[in-house]
Amino acid sequence: QVQLVESGGGLVQPGGSLRLSCAASGFTFSMYTMNWYRQAPGKERELVATIISRGGSTNYADSVKGRFTISRDNANNTVYLEMKSLKPEDTAVYYCNGVFRTLKYWGQGTQVTVSS
Repeated sequence: QVQLVESGGGLVQPGGSLRLSCAASGFTFSMYTMNWYRQAPGKERELVATIISRGGSTNYADSVKGRFTISRDNANNTVYLEMKSLKPEDTAVYYCNGVFRTLKYWGQGTQVTVSS
């Protein structure tokens, strides 16, 4: 059974930090490109960060460049999103996503709220 389980979300003040984790199971994690998406209320889901299967290449949305870092641990089937200098506009549900060719899996999401 394929599972992607996100954790680490919560309430944080502007300027604060959070680290999201996504634990994968049921598929060959190391072969998958992993992504973090987010969806704010009333907005479309947007791609935040990508890391390729071997972990050597990453890509970020312009809105998070220099503040967010995506990484992966293929030995433990986990992908991370380190978020710093958080802003109220980062408030959203954050989703983990895995892609390999035509296969695509999603987690259930974790809420991140940035507010004073």
